[in-house]
Amino acid sequence: MGLSPNLLKVIEELGFKKPTPIQEEVIPIFFETENDIVGLAQTGTGKTAAFGFPIIEQIDIQNKSVQALILAPTRELCIQISRDLQNYSKYVEGLRVVPVYGGAHIDTQIRALKKGAHIITATPGRMLDLINRKAANIAKVRTVVLDEADEMLNMGFRDELDSILEKTPGIKRTLLFSATMPREVARIAKNYMNSPVEITIGKQNAGAENIRHIYYQVHARDRYLALKRIADINPEIYGIVFCRTRMETKEVADKLIKDGYSADAIHGDLSQAQRDHVMKRFRERSLQMLVATDVAARGIDVNDISHIINYNLPEELDIYTHRSGRTGRAGKSGVSIAIVNYRENSKIPLIEKIIRKKFEKLPLPSGAEICKKQLFKLIGKMENVEVDEAQIAPFMDTVNKKLEWLSKEQIIKRFVSLEFNRFLEYYKNAPDLNEKAEDKRDKRDKRDGGSRIDRFRRRGKGDYTRFFINIGKKDGVVPKIIIGMINDNTKDRDINIGTIDLKDSFSFFEIEKKHTSKVLKSFHNTKFKGRRVKVDVAEEKNDSRKKGKSRKK
Repeated sequence: MGLSPNLLKVIEELGFKKPTPIQEEVIPIFFETENDIVGLAQTGTGKTAAFGFPIIEQIDIQNKSVQALILAPTRELCIQISRDLQNYSKYVEGLRVVPVYGGAHIDTQIRALKKGAHIITATPGRMLDLINRKAANIAKVRTVVLDEADEMLNMGFRDELDSILEKTPGIKRTLLFSATMPREVARIAKNYMNSPVEITIGKQNAGAENIRHIYYQVHARDRYLALKRIADINPEIYGIVFCRTRMETKEVADKLIKDGYSADAIHGDLSQAQRDHVMKRFRERSLQMLVATDVAARGIDVNDISHIINYNLPEELDIYTHRSGRTGRAGKSGVSIAIVNYRENSKIPLIEKIIRKKFEKLPLPSGAEICKKQLFKLIGKMENVEVDEAQIAPFMDTVNKKLEWLSKEQIIKRFVSLEFNRFLEYYKNAPDLNEKAEDKRDKRDKRDGGSRIDRFRRRGKGDYTRFFINIGKKDGVVPKIIIGMINDNTKDRDINIGTIDLKDSFSFFEIEKKHTSKVLKSFHNTKFKGRRVKVDVAEEKNDSRKKGKSRKK
């Protein structure tokens, strides 16, 4: 593929046998043409090697200026790319890769840049800060890579990306990688790329073929109970649980730990050292479940994840593709599970259109099914345990004398009970969450005198209060940011959120009327990107609103 012996040696040491489809497409185009490249591929398809090896190959070690800039949405992904490039360039003497990202001391990063950097990997916010401080000069870059471009835009980095790209030279090569191709990603390709070659690995926006998609439909209040049943019916689970907000991430992880599960959380409130510690435990499989927000999970590069659990479906449905793509990597199979309440049920067909695959709707397992599965796990573990005859021999006479009054059947019963009583006790009178959820919905529908769809159509007309908030699209706001602010500020998981209407410099959102006072009080000292957030009750929609006017009380 045109790679030098130094890089081929690394490839052999890393155990790469053959290129992945994205590598097979990108690397020859990089070497044989001068074209820009748009690569549409899911997480875990080998994108870093696809752009990393050819970039390293073309670096002029004697030239001390920055020759390649790689932008990524989060510090985790930024650090991961930097580590990969350092590993790839193991036998390229003198090549310097410098990662710069928020959440770390900027002075340390400035000193690293002053020593010289051939390649910078960066998050957009920190990169722009360093450019404005004159600490980073990208006037001579030859290659710019936008990795996870759709996620960078989802996180509100549009202005930062525009500012950075405007400061790069007109003659350069730009590579854009994205799992999905929304309008904003297409805009960047149009404005900053020159007749790019588009490479699509698999169907555009579609999920990996070897991922099974399942959803369980339960009442919202039974969500955590459903999560526990999913974990218990999959005793060998090694997965990520996705939540919408930092608050929810903490709550779910704390509950799992309290209930005896091998779990922990990563979220924006952790220091880098704390995040590294949690991720080290997860990579070493000391943790079976990692609870995370979408933002915190960017850059997690862990192999053999068996399950992705959507504790909530994402507000932006394209994000489901990112989540599910963390399992089923490198040709292996995986399972993506969604815990869905009845108001979210309509999102399933929309996601199916995006991933071009059907969900299986399954009933949550009963207590009896879980106990049976856990018992088989226990017996299998006992059957396969390695016995060190020499070590155990001195104790066997004492053990045999101690147990000689018990029959074989009695020993087995006691052994099973010793390890298994927790599950038997917990699930002894466990309710059927599926029936319970159906009953609640049916009763509520009859009480309201109509179907759930009819009630949804009536939202905002009498049961909901419409609020004005002084941040909008120009501030990088997307619906999930407003939902997160509501959840974090009110600390109430049961508040129903209605329509969210984003404008350029402000927005509107609807909340159940009974929570009006709570919402107003909770936003009293809120800030967004250093700016004070103001929330007020908005006037009802009227004829003037139709003419484009809107006022708040």
